[in-house]
Amino acid sequence: MRIRATVAAVSGALALSALAVPAAQADGGFGDTRITKVVVDGDNKVSVGISEPKTIKVSVTATDDSGIAGADEFQLEGPGYGYFSTGRPTCTAVSSTTSTCTASVLVDPKVDYLSNANAGTWYVSAWIDAEDDDFIWKDKAGSFTFQRASKLTVNASPEPVVKGRTITVTGKLSRANWETLTYAGYTNQSVKLQFRKKDSSTYTTLKTITSNSTGELKTTVTASTDGYFRWSFAGTTTTPAVNATGDFVDVR
Repeated sequence: MRIRATVAAVSGALALSALAVPAAQADGGFGDTRITKVVVDGDNKVSVGISEPKTIKVSVTATDDSGIAGADEFQLEGPGYGYFSTGRPTCTAVSSTTSTCTASVLVDPKVDYLSNANAGTWYVSAWIDAEDDDFIWKDKAGSFTFQRASKLTVNASPEPVVKGRTITVTGKLSRANWETLTYAGYTNQSVKLQFRKKDSSTYTTLKTITSNSTGELKTTVTASTDGYFRWSFAGTTTTPAVNATGDFVDVR
């Protein structure tokens, strides 16, 4: 009979103390079981706002010559002593040797006491069992970004405007502050001003400016033709990319 270490689980709750995080374990296993792929939320990016709960889906694909029997709860760990544990995974066979095991955890910013320091690169650890009693434990089997949701606004004025006159474009880049449950300005970030002609589907970058100490954006351009102005933010490790909805200006 195989005896293995017990992994602590805190289902659906974020541990804010190092004492609540399971001790790090070295990779290990027995036999030929292998983890081949880890996907979190489809694209390995998770964005959480200030009010709506977020279900994080974790899928781990593994293989063994005898097939996969099951998996333990996946552990999700990140900066700021961040820690979640999923529910028990359900494993679905892809072939006679390979299965994808899927589980999820609900993150609620209103009850899980998220810290802004928790944003950044997180890792998934997984324990997979094979049908022949082989197994694998892999710390940091995969990674994903856990991000503070972002918002971006735009306003171009005056509208309508005479061709050749000055258009002033303003806006604000903000992101979720998990500690105050509000959106606060994201400062000193490069943001692109983009323009799309009325009959085009493609935005072109006009210039790049930096958000000020409160996340505000402001610049001017010369009116030339009807079209839409928007701000575009490429994102960071802690904050997702976002585009403002285009603001139409009628040039006469």
